[in-house]
Parts: sequence; structure tokens; C-alpha cells
Amino acid sequence: MPTNPGQISPFRGVTRHITGHDASGNAVIHSSTPGQWKSFEGSSMAFNVVYTTSQFPADLNQEADIDAHEKIQQSGQLGLVNPRGTVCRIVDFAPNNTPIVHRTQSLDYGIVLEGEIEMVLDEGDPVLMKRGDVAVQRATMHGWRNPSKTEWARLVFVLQDCQKLTVGGKEMKEDLGIATGVLHPSRNDQ
Repeated sequence: MPTNPGQISPFRGVTRHITGHDASGNAVIHSSTPGQWKSFEGSSMAFNVVYTTSQFPADLNQEADIDAHEKIQQSGQLGLVNPRGTVCRIVDFAPNNTPIVHRTQSLDYGIVLEGEIEMVLDEGDPVLMKRGDVAVQRATMHGWRNPSKTEWARLVFVLQDCQKLTVGGKEMKEDLGIATGVLHPSRNDQ
């Protein structure tokens, strides 16, 4: 049974633990909170934004990063990428989901935590990724498909804003594909 609000997969819920320092500089737990999930595509996938930063390198002084994360979460305007920052997101994929082919203007690390996932690109056969495999996504058109007919898949993604990318004289901007209007644009390619 899901243990996080909005979670639709059968996986164990997640808890985010943020660390900090007490007045004498000792490491302490700042907060521990359950994941908050939002489902998309008729409940064929769900997102849990673990954490964001709004600048690079991150400013940890006076909890500036925590304040910035809370502000962007409360705004409800976070796109797939956070301009000038990072996003750590866990995504659960239902069995046999339809891949949403899209491009982010970002450098992303996608790590398979549970199940298997196919990475679908413009050219070539899908690449089957298994638990522990990592995709380094470099602002390419891509989609994620869970090929299982019965089992869910879970990936964690770390997205980092990147400089504008130009290939063959063409600027590679964000393209949300069929998710346009469903997901907020990142606005990091303007």
C-alpha cells in the first residue's frame, strides 16, 4: 500500500531527510518529510520532487537553499528543469506506459532504482536499462517506457540547467512534446 500522499505505485514510499548544522557547527537533521507525488498521463506515471536548487553553486548559508526550494514548490510553477539550478525527482512508471518524448535543455542523470525502463531516442532501437543503470541525458529528445506488462519501474533523475545548446546551427530548445500544456515550461531556454 502506498505510504506517500498521491503515490500510485506499489513501491515503498520515500522520505526526504535534509541535514543542517546546529549553532556549534554539528551536523543535525533539519527535517524529515514524506514524499509528495503528482500523477500524470492518466496515472501512468507519478513525480515526486525531492529537492531543487535555484543557483549553482548552491548557497547553503542561512538556509537560503531550503528557502528557495520551498518558494519554488509553493509557486506551483516548477518545470522539468529549474533555471540556473537543479532538480532531484523520483518518477514511477506504470507497466506498459506510453513514453512522452520530450527534450529538456539540461544535463540529466537518470538512475534506475526498481524494474526496467526503455530509453527511447530519435534514432536507433530503445535501450533497455536495468536496476542500477544510469543514463546521462544531454539535452536530447527522449522518452521513457516501462516494457513490463505487470511490474512498475522507478527512476531517480537529477536535472541540471545547462548553457544553450546549438547543433548544426540550430538551437536545441526545450520541447515538451505531447506534455505541452500538461507540464509547466522550464523557461530556461529564453
